[in-house]
Amino acid sequence: MAHHDFDALFRSLKGGKLTPCYYLHGAEHQLKDEAIEAILDRTLDPSLRDFNLDLRSGSTFSPNELSTLCSTLPMMAEHRAIVIRDSEAWNRKSKAKTAALAYLDHPAPDTILILVQTGDGPPDAELAKRSYSVELATLPPDRAARWVQHRAKSLDLQLTDDAVTHLVSVLEANLGAIAAELGKLSGLADTGPLDVDRVGSLLGVRHGETQFDWRDAVLDGDLPRATALLAPVLSQSGVSGVRLVALLGSTLVGVGLGRTLYDQRKRGRALESALFNAIRKARLWGIDYKETARLWSQWADRWPAPRIREALRHTRWADEALKSTTISTELGILTDLVLRLHHREKVAA
Repeated sequence: MAHHDFDALFRSLKGGKLTPCYYLHGAEHQLKDEAIEAILDRTLDPSLRDFNLDLRSGSTFSPNELSTLCSTLPMMAEHRAIVIRDSEAWNRKSKAKTAALAYLDHPAPDTILILVQTGDGPPDAELAKRSYSVELATLPPDRAARWVQHRAKSLDLQLTDDAVTHLVSVLEANLGAIAAELGKLSGLADTGPLDVDRVGSLLGVRHGETQFDWRDAVLDGDLPRATALLAPVLSQSGVSGVRLVALLGSTLVGVGLGRTLYDQRKRGRALESALFNAIRKARLWGIDYKETARLWSQWADRWPAPRIREALRHTRWADEALKSTTISTELGILTDLVLRLHHREKVAA
């Protein structure tokens, strides 16, 4: 069962190819919407689009309705299209799912069916097997940056490279959230290129004050910066103490892998390459593989295995405290965590 990606879909459409059914799934909902529009643009004449397009939801779809829609002939056109969202609402034994599978075994030649899995769960194997399956996963930061530049250009908006990188970092490559922010920034299109400081002030997150900057300061052993960043980072929308602890914990696990390889005498490029391959094999999404491998390799040198185990123990303590205590604030608990990790570093030294 082959899953195609965003690029393969657009290459196929650009080459003039259409298939009877497209099945869109994955975590990046913005790309799902763009994929739908691309398929419809290739399939339908704009002047007759309203006559040859049906939009439905899988949660309210009946088997008889599917048969009727798919057998309807296009009006004054070569094709008609049907978009069905929430396909995950069809469980294995539902009548709608049975009808859909039966149709996909013998699809109508002039109907293009687009099934959209709205949730982030794994794709349905039976639907994927009978359709052109497209996995629209979260883009890595470098790809997301290129998407931002393309989107900004369509809005006549100019951003410096640093501003794009900051935007992607703050919003964690969430294209839907980025699109919304670009829409707000588009009103400033006539003021010239927006630099990182301007974008940071408009986002409410200044350059150098993201959750990742805090994480880096902790792993670098920069106690003054790690503690100073806590208040501004915690004040940002969508950031919580639990989220920071989860970010730190997952990074420590990655650094632990790096340290294991380091203790096996892998150094420099060999260590980075091994980490890069491990990250790619695990298909970790939403991160820059190359940059993450570089950071884990860099920190592996100064974080021996006993220190990592101790840090994970303290991180777990902070997570439990954040979820259960009413005695201290998020700022207090995280400050205590940073001090404990720094103390462990001094003891190790």
